[in-house]
Amino acid sequence: MLKCDFLYQQGDFSLNVELEMQQQLLGIVGASGSGKSTLLKNIVGLLKPQQGYIQLNEQLLMDTRQNIHIPMYQRKIALIFQHALLFPHMNVQQNLRYAEKLVDKSERKFQFDDIVELLDLTTLIQRKAHQLSGGEAQRVSIGRALLSSPHLLLLDEPLTGLDRSLKQQILPFFKRIKEELDLPVIYVTHHPEELEYLEAETLQLSQGQLQRNSMDCG
Repeated sequence: MLKCDFLYQQGDFSLNVELEMQQQLLGIVGASGSGKSTLLKNIVGLLKPQQGYIQLNEQLLMDTRQNIHIPMYQRKIALIFQHALLFPHMNVQQNLRYAEKLVDKSERKFQFDDIVELLDLTTLIQRKAHQLSGGEAQRVSIGRALLSSPHLLLLDEPLTGLDRSLKQQILPFFKRIKEELDLPVIYVTHHPEELEYLEAETLQLSQGQLQRNSMDCG
């Protein structure tokens, strides 16, 4: 699936990552400032490592020795941030269809109706983005990411800012993604209980280095 061995440096901070992901869901925990978001931004292509390589399936996304750097929009990786980034002037269906239209029909991994059902979006389909609660908006954001037919889904603190009841509503949808979709997922958080619920194998990011977590759920 995903193989990385790279160094990213910014000022005094150094992120040195060696990772080989074969499982369906990988959790990464770490304190604020440990480099979790920086790691995901390097994988998706928002940031560029100074040296090393990143490979997804059989494709090299970047390799400094071979001077390869595939731009973000060609990497087929979806990144979901802490706050849902939806088009406010569009309703839910239009937000979802926007992502779907960007993918050729022959390359679509998931069907529109299946994703709407998976994420329980049927009753929201005609609502405008600004009419959604935080939890509803995040579910739509997840659906839009899935309809872009990614080969890898990155979740950057996806439940941050949601209260406990909303977190408990959304976590089962992540479990359904894990169990029902053929899609590798990296889930980054500083709340290990979220990964315990999802039964995710977990790595700890500390001082710019990944290491096996003593609380590994796998």
